[in-house]
Amino acid sequence: MEALTNFTSAVNGIVWGPPMLIAILAVGIVLTVGLGFMQFRKLGTAFGLLFQGRKPKDSDGEGEISPFQALMTALSATVGTGNIAGVATAIFLGGPGALFWMWCTALVGMATKYAEAVCAVKYREVDANGNHIGGPMYYIKNGLGKNWYILAIMFAFFGAVAGFGIGNTVQANSVAHALEANFSIPTWLSGLVMFVLVGAVLLGGIRRIGAVAEILLPAAGIFYVVVGLVVVFMNIGELPAAVGLIFTSAFTGSAAAGGFAGATVMMAIRYGVARGVFSNEAGLGSAAIAHAAAKTNNPVRQGMIGMLGTFIDTILVCSITGLAIIMSGAWTSGETGAALTSLAFSNTLGPVGGMLVAIALSLFAFTTILGWSFYSEKCVGFFFGTKAEMPFRILWVLVIPIGAMGDLGYIWLLADTLNALMALPNLIALLVLSPVIFKVTKEYFASN
Repeated sequence: MEALTNFTSAVNGIVWGPPMLIAILAVGIVLTVGLGFMQFRKLGTAFGLLFQGRKPKDSDGEGEISPFQALMTALSATVGTGNIAGVATAIFLGGPGALFWMWCTALVGMATKYAEAVCAVKYREVDANGNHIGGPMYYIKNGLGKNWYILAIMFAFFGAVAGFGIGNTVQANSVAHALEANFSIPTWLSGLVMFVLVGAVLLGGIRRIGAVAEILLPAAGIFYVVVGLVVVFMNIGELPAAVGLIFTSAFTGSAAAGGFAGATVMMAIRYGVARGVFSNEAGLGSAAIAHAAAKTNNPVRQGMIGMLGTFIDTILVCSITGLAIIMSGAWTSGETGAALTSLAFSNTLGPVGGMLVAIALSLFAFTTILGWSFYSEKCVGFFFGTKAEMPFRILWVLVIPIGAMGDLGYIWLLADTLNALMALPNLIALLVLSPVIFKVTKEYFASN
């Protein structure tokens, strides 16, 4: 087992290392330039589409859920432990400057997420049950042709297996231990409750997942952002120094202070980019699976709504976490992960701060289990068709209590590795399909 762990760890260091991170950023930059910096020029338009309501004007198109529900489903899978524990880990390892590089990753990642959603809608299929299915495996299959089919197989395999770790057992474990530490709730009880709740939602398929996500995800997000803003405003005098520290340490590194060991510029870049990608999943291709189910006849409109996922996840939610950690002074404590975020909130709000973080973490992790269930189900369905849906859902629900009570050291490592490997076939597909993405975008804006 030790040899297997060491091998997986070595692979993990490669797939989350500089070459992969550079590739993700490079594809994002190519798409940004090719789209004429559309994520900046059309950000207001994108929010306008979102604020039209839960049924934008073209939501009577083909699909199973509204464009808004598709975004909430995608966000339910991305807004999670990465926004609370991932940001804290980035700052612990890379210093305050890591937050700056997370922002940069998100800004170019918006173009990547836009391209993924465009391709998801343009190349989606209809399954045996009449539901629309799509994602990287389908836009590789239908957009690139049989010579590239191996990439579709790779993505679907990585997504199917990774989901049981990164989107299921790891999330259940995070919920169970957060509730045990803050409210003394036994892990077995948390696992049982999640087993029942997730099962009740999954029986209804994507329509029920979308209906739950459009209510629970905004509620959980608003709850966390409001509490985080309270922490920020209670430390408002530290805001100028914190912002200055974020920008200066992004280019000069961070000196050792208190329990913080110090960080170089390269560490700030590496961990900022890595945790940013881990949180918003731009480049990994997973969110495209949710956007493929949207009721829309226009890939560009869904693409603009889709790119907001990266903005909301990183520019908004991750920034709240990062600012709270830096402004409260907790970043020099030596703590890391969710414990560092809890400390930041507790330093300002007292013991209730840690409890509020635990509640937010639990809500985010629960929605992540729902969102990733759909992703992995469609990856499995790529191989076995609709007949695999119910067996998959049963298996997905059964492993939740195991995750809640188990020791997931190796499971986390393997899932994290496979999660990163999803980016390889997706990035290749986006580059090859980029002329198509540019063409449909230009045509849309020329006629609107």
